Amino acid sequence: MAKKEDYELRTEKLLEPIIKDTNFELVDVEYVKEGGNFFLRVYIDKPGGITIDDCELVSRALSDLLDKHDFIPDAYILEVSSPGLGRQLKKDKDFARSIGEEVEIKLYKAINKQKDFFGILKAYNKDTITIEQENESEMILERKDIAMIRLALDF
Repeated sequence: MAKKEDYELRTEKLLEPIIKDTNFELVDVEYVKEGGNFFLRVYIDKPGGITIDDCELVSRALSDLLDKHDFIPDAYILEVSSPGLGRQLKKDKDFARSIGEEVEIKLYKAINKQKDFFGILKAYNKDTITIEQENESEMILERKDIAMIRLALDF
């Protein structure tokens, strides 16, 4: 297991009691390097949306646990936030919650000279995503070919 995945999994374990106590949902944890800085990002949600006070509560509790367990040797910046409106779908629970919603999909390589697709998420499994397009045709895409899938923003 790469250190990135190890740090993310260990952080998720530390977050379990915090999330349970607050009745929030843990959407995602990511450990990334951007520019010259490492970031440990935690995305949380709840019905009605997350507030800045919610983020601060989780950040303080998690920061204390991270200091106590000290398993990330690099200097990093801890960020706790809402996943935002155009949240990416990464885990099965994200897909399950989004059935019937409009999604935007970007592929790694084009199909018929097209890399971007929109449609209603109809189904998913460990290998594929099924969307219904505007013309009511269903399209099945391999998950391994999807660079990004998120809820479509409709303004």
